[in-house]
Amino acid sequence: MFTICAISAWAQMPAIKLTDIEGNQVSTDTLAAPGRPVIVSFFATWCKPCQRELSAIAEVYDEWQEETGVELIAISIDEAQSVNRVKPLVDANSWPYRVLLDPNGELKRALGVQLIPYVLILDESGNIVYKHNGYTDGAENELLTKLQELKHE
Repeated sequence: MFTICAISAWAQMPAIKLTDIEGNQVSTDTLAAPGRPVIVSFFATWCKPCQRELSAIAEVYDEWQEETGVELIAISIDEAQSVNRVKPLVDANSWPYRVLLDPNGELKRALGVQLIPYVLILDESGNIVYKHNGYTDGAENELLTKLQELKHE
């Protein structure tokens, strides 16, 4: 199942402190990157569609970065007892993304994320301009289309 939802209100990321897989604290309201879009992808180690989506994007990520300047930030919603599985999964798949941990589900709740995979696109000002949940093979092409639209706005 693949659901697309364009955001009419220009919502912003809430300010929630998460930790990256290296142990550094990051405030989610600082994820926006001036001059480039950011994809925020919620995933879990047990979610096979999430892994397929992140792996599919990894195959074209260099080209997407070259064309649009995008950065992808993957946010694990694994609970505290399984958070130690995240880094090995990321390393095993050679995902080139910045990975944050949301073991208490604070960001997930703040954004109303019900199902994963769940993807947001932030514009260069940090506005949430696109979101979708679910993944089917090839659905990443919709993300690229939205990134290209943002580049030309």
